[in-house]
Amino acid sequence: MPIPKHDEIQIPALQALQDGEIRNAIAMEKLLAPVFELSEEERVQLYESGNGPVFKDRITWALSYLSMAGLVQKPKRGYYQINEEGQKRLAQPKKLKEYISQKVNSRYGKAEKTKATKAQPSKVLKETVDSNTPAERLYNSFQDIKASIYREIIDTILSKTPREFERLVVELLQKMGYGGEIENAGEVTQYVNDKGIDGIIREDILGFGRINIQAKRYAVSNNIGREDIQKFVGALAVAQSDKGVFITTSDFSKGAYEYAESLNSASKIVLINGERLAQYIYDFNLGMQSERVIEIKKLDSDYWDDLQDEES
Repeated sequence: MPIPKHDEIQIPALQALQDGEIRNAIAMEKLLAPVFELSEEERVQLYESGNGPVFKDRITWALSYLSMAGLVQKPKRGYYQINEEGQKRLAQPKKLKEYISQKVNSRYGKAEKTKATKAQPSKVLKETVDSNTPAERLYNSFQDIKASIYREIIDTILSKTPREFERLVVELLQKMGYGGEIENAGEVTQYVNDKGIDGIIREDILGFGRINIQAKRYAVSNNIGREDIQKFVGALAVAQSDKGVFITTSDFSKGAYEYAESLNSASKIVLINGERLAQYIYDFNLGMQSERVIEIKKLDSDYWDDLQDEES
């Protein structure tokens, strides 16, 4: 089954703590995985961002919200224990989710509440009960921002000339490390009679290794077909090269992808569509500048664990 959201974990987590034992997120994970019938693969599944296991992170946030709502206490950092209020509220599980939202809003949403108008009475509550954790909301917002920038990159490329696009892709491949430390490793070929090769990256000083480039600045809806890839393979044969990169602002047809994958080891062609092109431009910082840097911090476990805990 799908990995539960943090708000779906809150009540089962409180029920798991009903015996009064003190547990951390790792212990809770072992108790809760069977409750949600998660496979081992789902238990250890990582965020796409690489920021740790999804299930464990959501358990941590669920416990954090229970703590903010005053239903559990933390005898020491990272450990949780149900309190009297938590035991009392478990007797009415149907009202528990709403109670948690109200308590969290009461303690931490005062500033937001003063800004809410009568026309938006549920604004703060809606934000609190969001099924995504704050970290997930931040990551999803970041992904949305990047997707918007990717579209802007392609739109900007389409407003430039085909010749400028050829220069752009040669510069991008060099940014990505192709050509190494060779001076002037990248070259845009002559504009007319280029024999199907728009650019070249020299991989060594003597020019024995070369990456040949075909660049097509097409409208997003105008996909590259199999025939264009076959022509590029022919151009590589004439150039006596076995490495090619075909880059477009649009995409490739299914037949084009299948043909490129079917080529034998004597010829290797990499297809880069508009989505990957925009991603590479963004990731390798070609024509980009940082607008804002957000630094997210967490407690240094080594530091805090060295401090003596108060006797309970």
